[in-house]
Amino acid sequence: MEPLIAEDPAHIGSYRLIARLGAGGMGLVYLGRSDVGRTVAVKVVQAEYAAQPDFRKRFAYEVAAARRVGGAWTAAVLDADTEARVPWVATQYVAGPSLHDVVARDFGPLPEASVCSLGDGLARALTDIHAAGLIHRDLKPSNVLLTVDGPRVIDFGIARALGTVAEGPLTRTGAVIGSPGFMSPEQVRGLKLTPASDVFCLGSVLAYAATGRSPFGTLDSGLHALMFRVAEEAPDLDGVPDSLLGLVRACLHKDPSLRPSLQDITTRTGGQAARPWLPALVLEQLGRNASQLLDFAPSPSRVTPAPSPESLPAHTPTVLDPSQSAPGPAPDPYAPTSLAPSPAPHRSPNQAGPQPPANRTAPVPSTRPRLRMVVLATVLVVLGIVASVLSQGR
Repeated sequence: MEPLIAEDPAHIGSYRLIARLGAGGMGLVYLGRSDVGRTVAVKVVQAEYAAQPDFRKRFAYEVAAARRVGGAWTAAVLDADTEARVPWVATQYVAGPSLHDVVARDFGPLPEASVCSLGDGLARALTDIHAAGLIHRDLKPSNVLLTVDGPRVIDFGIARALGTVAEGPLTRTGAVIGSPGFMSPEQVRGLKLTPASDVFCLGSVLAYAATGRSPFGTLDSGLHALMFRVAEEAPDLDGVPDSLLGLVRACLHKDPSLRPSLQDITTRTGGQAARPWLPALVLEQLGRNASQLLDFAPSPSRVTPAPSPESLPAHTPTVLDPSQSAPGPAPDPYAPTSLAPSPAPHRSPNQAGPQPPANRTAPVPSTRPRLRMVVLATVLVVLGIVASVLSQGR
């Protein structure tokens, strides 16, 4: 989470922007707040995509489908404007770190009981996503956020919209959409995807959570080698707990028809799910993340011009060209608490930017007191759970 910069708009739709959360393949992601005090993540489409009719059409379709996704295991899509000059979508804000950050940066692999709970939550999230007619297509550790009461899956459907960018010559040269270490064999081969493809990705995510590494390695050996391992070789499951080994191996079967159903996964993991489901140190981090919101209440009188589509920073989608090797895995695209801001777009001294509407000169009423109450309540809940965990361990 980073402060806004001069080029950032003060509002997107009806949401007042508070901070930058980072940038992903689609564009910038902001922390915003509605006029009734609801905190949201606002994802803005970058200019390169906004100018493409095919992308806009697919984006509108995927957002409409994503708004039908229910349940408690996803970050719900709350609002969107797919016809705006700069299209955007607002989702529920989850004040928790990504699985990638928890495992790779902060705490290392999760304990067995936590991985069981993770599998149960991810299977339930995918059940809700598939029920809305969507396939996630990009389930990976950075698209799984951790909260006190379970995981939350984000960015379902976005990968398919980004896929329209690669249609035509790029696809014909063998480019693929996705995150190579967490793709299914069908994705690697460019075949039609089914819900079973998400099950394969779920297996890779569980293996990562339990061991701290992708079961098919990294891009260090080159993109071709990694994609070959995903499509043809057995996964490296060394370190996966015995109680989960059979399930993870089944999820990673090369034949989609032989992978378990989501119902099978919840049956095999739900009974072992722990409460509280995360270690005490991770729960403490969740409390700190929640309290960070108090530090990002911008001045009500702050006025900044909204960027034109041409001035939005460009970000590359996860489009991989097998003809080129990469030195290593790409940085996490949606780290909710620690992403550095994207570079500000260059403006010449004589370049005239758009002027802010007149109604932005009036101060915006602050919702900080209401936010403080919500955040403090969240922190108290987390601290209570941490105290319970520590007392049980004595």
